[in-house]
Amino acid sequence: MLRGFRNILKVADLRQKILFTLLVIMFYRLGSAIPCPGVNTQALKTLVEQGGIFGFMDFFSGGALSRLAIFGLGIMPYITAAIIMEMLVAVIPKLKEWQEEGESGRRKITQVTRYLTLSLALMESIGLVWRFSQPTDLAGESVSIINFTWTKGIIIVATLTAGMALLMWFGELITERGIGNGMSILIFTSIIARTPAEFKTLISSTQLKYGNIAYGIVISVLMSLAVIIAVIYLDQGERRIPVQYAKQIRGRRMTMGGTTYIPLKLNTSGVIPIIFASSVIFFPTMLAQFIPAMQGFAEKLSGGYLYFILYTAMIIFFAYFYTYIVFDPYTQAEHLKKYGAFVPGIRPGTPTAVFFSKVINRITLPGSFGLAAIALLPATMFYFFGTRQIPFGGAAIMIIVGVALETMKQIEAQLQMRHYEGFLK
Repeated sequence: MLRGFRNILKVADLRQKILFTLLVIMFYRLGSAIPCPGVNTQALKTLVEQGGIFGFMDFFSGGALSRLAIFGLGIMPYITAAIIMEMLVAVIPKLKEWQEEGESGRRKITQVTRYLTLSLALMESIGLVWRFSQPTDLAGESVSIINFTWTKGIIIVATLTAGMALLMWFGELITERGIGNGMSILIFTSIIARTPAEFKTLISSTQLKYGNIAYGIVISVLMSLAVIIAVIYLDQGERRIPVQYAKQIRGRRMTMGGTTYIPLKLNTSGVIPIIFASSVIFFPTMLAQFIPAMQGFAEKLSGGYLYFILYTAMIIFFAYFYTYIVFDPYTQAEHLKKYGAFVPGIRPGTPTAVFFSKVINRITLPGSFGLAAIALLPATMFYFFGTRQIPFGGAAIMIIVGVALETMKQIEAQLQMRHYEGFLK
């Protein structure tokens, strides 16, 4: 491990990329600490600590929402826009054509994603200003987080929307000049920034229930390590489908056949099913903030057996849905047939597509149940330890482990290109 760090310092290009990434992260955290003007940050922090939809949003913004900072919206509007675009690409022929055009088509899709992100950020910032301008009952006292005036409202909305645009630029800078995927690095930073506070909450809640802080620390550490190991196995698990390439004669050249494999991951959809399911579950709760008549329904939906059943069912559904968007069995079978490849023992064309579908259905089921188990960990911890906030729960742990593994793989590849020993064996 230490040798790997020394090798990074020896490679000037890799060292500069890592330092540039850390510099952008520093500016991101600085912007997450500067509040918008005219906000009662103490009252807002008290509201966010009560949990619910604002606690969920604050967690993924790295605590920026509790200050209504410049980057208070976090990176979630971009993630939502990117997911919507990926779904639209699968159903809108024009977007499908853009995707197949190569680099120029991807630039068009990226541009549309940017505009969609800014639209979502504008709507979300307007909603937050409206909500925080309403009197809120905090500790038996009615408090307004924002003493609304039109000038103040416009400034806050413009600041939050501009902050989202700046975050997109930060993410693209990291992707182009730094190390790793920029947006993933930023949301990884946000979650890590909240980890110490989440550990403190879990330990203090455990101490209140059992009267022993040491017991809370041991339980927290053991639970976190167990879940991290489980997520690594879930993220890295795959079914390898052998593929045989036949010999072909093209003009005067004869291409030799070979054997390779197609890796079908146990969790092809990644963290997206959890994000989708969380958005659907929290949507009635968010509406209840503006429509008091829905509060009773939102409370029933956010707890009890109904929550467990619906959340699990939605994660399984979205896992299958997104897996078939990422890996289309019929398209993959046509590509293999076009390039003279086949799965041993399976006829090319439709039989190969049917075989791929059967394999995907079999491996996605345990993967989706594993995702559901990880996503329901916060609710389980609340039942046993009396806290809704845990440091490594739900989508957070999938993002932390996934981004860490991908970034390490990129560093490993950079080191091996220069004949240096890396971290992974």
